[in-house]
Amino acid sequence: MNALKNDSFVEENLGLVHLCANRFRGKGIEYDDLYGAGCVGLVKAASAFDRNRGVKFSTYAVPVILGEIRRLFRDGGTIKVSRSIRELGLKINRAKENFTFMQGREPTISELADLTCSTAEDVAEALAVNLPLISLTSSSDEGDDGQIDIASPSPDAELVDLISLRQSLSALDEKDRKLIYFRYFKDMTQTVTAQKLGMTQVQVSRREKKLLMLLRGDLLG
Repeated sequence: MNALKNDSFVEENLGLVHLCANRFRGKGIEYDDLYGAGCVGLVKAASAFDRNRGVKFSTYAVPVILGEIRRLFRDGGTIKVSRSIRELGLKINRAKENFTFMQGREPTISELADLTCSTAEDVAEALAVNLPLISLTSSSDEGDDGQIDIASPSPDAELVDLISLRQSLSALDEKDRKLIYFRYFKDMTQTVTAQKLGMTQVQVSRREKKLLMLLRGDLLG
């Protein structure tokens, strides 16, 4: 069963999107586009998340959010929305308004899927691409620019980086993971690490540099 029961769950976790999007600032894509792609990932993660697995939502969601943002770079910096998804978004909005008027509450993702004869995944995607972007600045009625205070998210940036690092490490082969583990988690010297891995100190040094460049590329996008 999907963990996403209403839109408030997504709104409560928007801080994760800001944290992930901030890691890609200055990489050639506008922040609003990064944020929009991250919102798509957040809604997808919330729709598929199963809290019964014993994993924190942030741990599950961050790789999904980062994946959508990285896809944005692969697609050339544009969020491609199909005509069917746009039409479904309009259909969902009408169904949502009618349901809220009749029931006095907002429908869940599953209920919207039933009402529109769609899958929960399609509904989640349509909702995501129609989420309004939050501007970091606003203009007052007098024309003065004002700063919007964004609530501090409960997970911090260090958590996002840790989850991203864990994901990148899991993609390495066993010997490379051990090298990083011995060097940076056990604080072993290159000589001791070489002895444990059956390598020379020079081989460890060269491989370590390549792995650090690889991990840095993954973390910085």
